[in-house]
Amino acid sequence: MYIGFGYDAHRLKKGRELILGGVKIVASEGLDGHSDADVLIHALMDALLGAAGLNDIGHFFPDTDPKYKDVSSISLLEYVYKKLKKQKFSVNNVDITVIAEAPKICPFINDMKENISKAIELKKERIGIKATTNEKMGFVGRGKGIAVAAVASISQEKKR
Repeated sequence: MYIGFGYDAHRLKKGRELILGGVKIVASEGLDGHSDADVLIHALMDALLGAAGLNDIGHFFPDTDPKYKDVSSISLLEYVYKKLKKQKFSVNNVDITVIAEAPKICPFINDMKENISKAIELKKERIGIKATTNEKMGFVGRGKGIAVAAVASISQEKKR
């Protein structure tokens, strides 16, 4: 069994859609980034890649490459999962914490789990998603951005 940790943070920006866990959430601002800036999926991908001993998402999906401009992070997660499967890894479980003052994500958690479940072939019961605030401290606490921490556990099929 291998464990990986991922963290990502993005600034909020007017004129962008807010996408978390592959779900569009109605909000006055979205996350700024080269792709769709889905900070939840970015942290999860880094956790999975780290558990497998691979490079981070910046290595695989550089923000200097125009082909990743506004791309769906769920499609990037599917690519990461295929890389893991190629090395005979399977995902045991993932645990994700969204750190934001707003919006409340509780109404969207089931849809987020569904999106992740499909992308990495993992039962929804093995996906933990929760939220907390930053108690008004730092850029997240001032409502200037959203941060996410993720942990993933993976196993590798024994080589014969």
